[in-house]
Amino acid sequence: MTVTLTNPLRVGLRQERVVSPQCLVIFGASGDLTSRKLVPALFELFRQRRLPTEFAVLGCARRPWSDEEFRGQMAEALGDLIHEHRGAWDQFAAGLFYEPVDLQQPEHLVRLAQRLEVIDRHRATRNNRTFYLSVSPKFYGSGCSALAAAGLLSDPERSRVVIEKPFGRDYGSAQELNRIVQTSAKESQVFRIDHYLGKETVQNILVLRFANTIFEPIWNRNYIASVEITAAETVGVEERAGYYESSGALRDMVQNHLTQMLALTTMEAPGRFDAEAIRNEKAKVLQSARLADELEPWNCCVRGQYGPGGTARRPLTGYRQEPGVNPNSTTETYVAMKLFIDNWRWQGVPFYLRTGKRLPKRMSEVVLTFREAPVHLFDAAGGSPTANQLILRIQPDEGAGFRFEVKSPGSGMRSRPVDMHFSYDESFGEPSDEGYVRLLADAMLGDPTLFTRGDEVEAAWRLYTPLLELIEDSPWQLPVHPYEARTWGPAAADNLLGRDGLMWRRP
Repeated sequence: MTVTLTNPLRVGLRQERVVSPQCLVIFGASGDLTSRKLVPALFELFRQRRLPTEFAVLGCARRPWSDEEFRGQMAEALGDLIHEHRGAWDQFAAGLFYEPVDLQQPEHLVRLAQRLEVIDRHRATRNNRTFYLSVSPKFYGSGCSALAAAGLLSDPERSRVVIEKPFGRDYGSAQELNRIVQTSAKESQVFRIDHYLGKETVQNILVLRFANTIFEPIWNRNYIASVEITAAETVGVEERAGYYESSGALRDMVQNHLTQMLALTTMEAPGRFDAEAIRNEKAKVLQSARLADELEPWNCCVRGQYGPGGTARRPLTGYRQEPGVNPNSTTETYVAMKLFIDNWRWQGVPFYLRTGKRLPKRMSEVVLTFREAPVHLFDAAGGSPTANQLILRIQPDEGAGFRFEVKSPGSGMRSRPVDMHFSYDESFGEPSDEGYVRLLADAMLGDPTLFTRGDEVEAAWRLYTPLLELIEDSPWQLPVHPYEARTWGPAAADNLLGRDGLMWRRP
């Protein structure tokens, strides 16, 4: 069963703000993120006419490229998209520039400031600048300090800085990084980015909850029995072994992506729809979250690591066999855990989070399972009904689904579950923007709604501190369980829910 817009319009649905004249400065412009995500997102904004003519991109890295070399590298990365939109690309590429910069060299920042003045005059960007730190996390603090020392963050109305994840490695380092960043710039200038928040369905959680009276009254412990949040990947560690070995799934996925979905699913309604009101509520609910067993945290968390798998024709290597990985690595590629939120709305409702690499299906979703009917009228006719579920699909098919019971055809009174689906692509007639498209536009517009505030980051790290300390100090209490590649994780993760009489959803 599919639901569509009541009166769907195939043209003119999109209402977007146009970015103000400015220069986007990307540090780490020679890296994979710039060519794979940032420049394609900017080109999409250009094609949607959401960038002004007074716009420029200045790529910065230590490689001694020229403007033309940088443009050529970006054109090569976009490949076929360039051939389809050659005219648009030529116009867009005219605003791409490059400056060799090492953030650790003060004289390079002086030269950068001079180049920005030239670009301001040439492209009429009016001294509006957004600095994007697409660099190693260890340079976030020093990068912000260097920009501040060069006077490039002195105007809070015209300058801002975007910081990629991970923001810190634990609670203590996040606090210290916040101190450095907030000394360099005002909090209103700092945009901590998590690309999951740019996805339509993540934002749609707020609309679904607070714009529909059929959902908001039952979005609480009285009607919801449990909540399951999943971010599954089919890929392995790929070329990220160097980073992943020091991070693992807990730091890489749980602390940011899954926690952001948890916050949006559980936050209270803001008093008004503005950035600070929304971020206040997200921070408050995360400050109320806790591990299900704080005294013995190993009882509420399972770590796993993928081993060899696949088929005879398409074998898949295990994590320890991946290039750059320690053959005896105990880094987790899978995490499952149980949380509680100690507030009026959610007291006693278990929240189950899981994420993993080399799983059977790529998907991210939030599943709300409702409480069973108080009396099973149809038990004698064929067993108890399946619990109702609301499924919010974040990726790859952005949309939502609702599972409920209906009478099965026939003379008896047997019931069976059916699914009603909503798809963004089908209902609106166009695919949703990739996350970085929305987030880059918002950052340049100075809209922090979908970005993480400093206290929110610290609350998330505080939540997982007992697990991180356990991994560091007593790893035998939280061992890494092997699982075969392209399976749904270790059996211990199934037991985590099995103790509560539940099973993971496996679409």
